[in-house]
Amino acid sequence: MSHCKYEHPRHGSLGFTPRKRCRRGKGKIKSFPKDDPKKPCHLTAFMGYKAGCTHVIRETDGARANRHEVCEQVTILECPPMVVCGMVGYIETPRGLRSLTTLWAKSLDVSVKRKFYKKWYKSKKLAFTKYSGKFDANYKKQLERIVKHCTVLRVLAHTQMKMVNIGQKKAHLMEIQVNGGAMAAKVHFAYQLFEKQVRVSTVFSEDEMVDLIGISRGHGTQGVVARWGVRKLQRKSHRGRRKVACIGAWHPSRVMRTVARTGQHGFFHRTEVNKKIYRIGRAGDRKSATTDSDLTEKGITPLGGFPHYGKVTNDWLMIKGGVVGTKKRVITIRKSIRPERERRPTYLKFIDTSSKFGHGRFQTHAEKAAQYVASKKVRDNKKSN
Repeated sequence: MSHCKYEHPRHGSLGFTPRKRCRRGKGKIKSFPKDDPKKPCHLTAFMGYKAGCTHVIRETDGARANRHEVCEQVTILECPPMVVCGMVGYIETPRGLRSLTTLWAKSLDVSVKRKFYKKWYKSKKLAFTKYSGKFDANYKKQLERIVKHCTVLRVLAHTQMKMVNIGQKKAHLMEIQVNGGAMAAKVHFAYQLFEKQVRVSTVFSEDEMVDLIGISRGHGTQGVVARWGVRKLQRKSHRGRRKVACIGAWHPSRVMRTVARTGQHGFFHRTEVNKKIYRIGRAGDRKSATTDSDLTEKGITPLGGFPHYGKVTNDWLMIKGGVVGTKKRVITIRKSIRPERERRPTYLKFIDTSSKFGHGRFQTHAEKAAQYVASKKVRDNKKSN
């Protein structure tokens, strides 16, 4: 008797085919939220770096389990302020949006200039030197052209690599769409942000649903069992068990795209929709992990730092659940395309800051030191007696 006597539903969605390595190491926003001219001008996306995970205890607010405590996994994204360095105006065509003009800021950071060179250490480092000299004479014409012809405006913003310790000097650059207001208001809003820092708290708020775009963790080449979840063959199968026994009919004389095959597993471009922001932390706040039920003064960084990341010293987001990608990987955060109608508040009772190396039991360095001092006194008393 076969193990699939009546039916055999396939494993793995064909909507993600072909499953091959992503060309870029950064999540790309392929569509932005729908624009509403009635709202004030605002940015719709941001970028952060995955620091690590911890857990929280919160009170539920549902109808079935009201006031019950649940333990949930949360992910911490470090989000240093981004700097706006330009804007792009788009016009609508029968084939979609087309960029009409790009206006860069007068001065750009060195980390952004590295984006325009393959080998920075060999280059003459002259990027944007002529452009900056002509900026004062040309920028007004560019702004008027955008207001007159464009229907979509996006700002160019980059991360500050010197503020995060991930071992990279080249900045991550992205386009962030400006929504709300008329085009003239959008251009004025974007131009006022040139060469200025934008904090994550000005883009998102607590208890808001966001979409996370990133590159998943890579696992290299894998077989059909790991890649597609195919069931292993019987114990006495010929020439291996971790295979697909029949890869198709005799005719048509080719392997169909629906058959599970060996290949690349991981390092795919993925978008997770409607992930809730539990808390937004501010840089330098020593009480960022304190709650009403836990009055211990402690920051979000656990004892010993996050494994393979270190300390979180900038603004950060606490996201419910897991987040795609490895530690130190850049994550693109976008306002939800399908937002929920009702925003429910979150009541956090406890945020765990114990060490993630092994089974940590101390929440702060003071608690650990007090425990070791007390245990040392007990040992000394026993020896003296």
